[in-house]
Amino acid sequence: MKPKILTTLRGYTGALFLADAAAGVSVAMVALPLSLAIAIASGADPGKGLITAIVAGFLVSLLGGSRVQIGGPTGAFIVVVYSVIIQHGYDGLVLATFMAGVILIIAGVLRLGNLVAYVPEPVINGFTIGIGIIIATSQLADLFGLEIADLPAEFLPKISTLWQARDGVGLPALGIGIATMVLIVGLRRLWPRFPGLIIAVGVTSLIVAAATLPVETVFSRFGALPTALPVPHLPDVTFPRLIELLPSALIIALLAGVESLLSAMVADRMIDGQHRPNAEVLAQGAANIGSALFGGLPATGAIARTATNVRAGGRTPVAGIVHALVILIVMMVAAPLAGYLAMPALAGLLILTAWNMSEPHKWRAHLAGRRSDVMLLLVTLILTVLVDLTVAIGVGVSLGLALRLRRRDVPPADWDVPDR
Repeated sequence: MKPKILTTLRGYTGALFLADAAAGVSVAMVALPLSLAIAIASGADPGKGLITAIVAGFLVSLLGGSRVQIGGPTGAFIVVVYSVIIQHGYDGLVLATFMAGVILIIAGVLRLGNLVAYVPEPVINGFTIGIGIIIATSQLADLFGLEIADLPAEFLPKISTLWQARDGVGLPALGIGIATMVLIVGLRRLWPRFPGLIIAVGVTSLIVAAATLPVETVFSRFGALPTALPVPHLPDVTFPRLIELLPSALIIALLAGVESLLSAMVADRMIDGQHRPNAEVLAQGAANIGSALFGGLPATGAIARTATNVRAGGRTPVAGIVHALVILIVMMVAAPLAGYLAMPALAGLLILTAWNMSEPHKWRAHLAGRRSDVMLLLVTLILTVLVDLTVAIGVGVSLGLALRLRRRDVPPADWDVPDR
């Protein structure tokens, strides 16, 4: 369970540091707008996303079992975080995140990291696609510039409310959102190693400011972003509160463990490496405890940012540490500039993120699989979207394990490199 950084620093060279530093800066430019957008979509203050990227990103790289894993807030948590905030308030989320961190540390000490191999692939695909659908629909109001005072959290009432508000579409907001998505896709295809996310969002937000368009920005909705990390603290802890938040903490811990280990598996394939699963689970536990102490969001290994790190030349955990420090410096120096980022631009970014995390290029293969796997995927997807992620995971894993015991011939999953 030794952290990977202790291994990789043996024989570390100046050339490796330059490569890691360049990769860390590139990943930070990708993580900055994503962290803000994920926090906003989760129903939290955008500054919480930056705090999570800094604290959790630093701890995941310092203590983790992967050479190139990048930690921080991810789209997979948006649905869970939004639900916990609605039901228990932001203090409840912080406490649930802290509890999830403790659960992950216990799992790491008990060497349960390898159990991710037993989570059925159709379940992971089902709730990932479901989460993508929920994220995309949650961003439609900002993309279309709709002024909706109280957007329901439930999927069907949300769609109904959006449809009823269709006459209030703001063309400037829609134009900025679409332009952002076109720029992101274009830059990704022309220069895949270039940090196109921050450029695309920055350019369209600059157009909003220069032309004084009637488009909402981060500052106009949330006020000024923080320029320093807060003092570590925890909300009041009582035994009834812990019992009340335990189901949410378990879901956060499960998602953090599964997502981080899947991301580490993808990274192994990209660098021909071998991660240490139990060290990674311990690091995720420490990262979530650290994020909670600073008032941040749940965190896990981010597959898209990890892949960006590898493609940019990162080869040791130093790249992830640099990424966290760069975000900290930007927060301290340039937070007022981030306040000018346009909400439709961030909505467009998240809609593309939702599309990519659902991996549409694999849908045909999913539907061509065993009938039982297709049904398992669909059941998990429908429960995720229409009922609850907790129910979806519980039912999906139970059905999936029952099918596995019945068949006993399931091949190992062939994980791809999705842009989650």
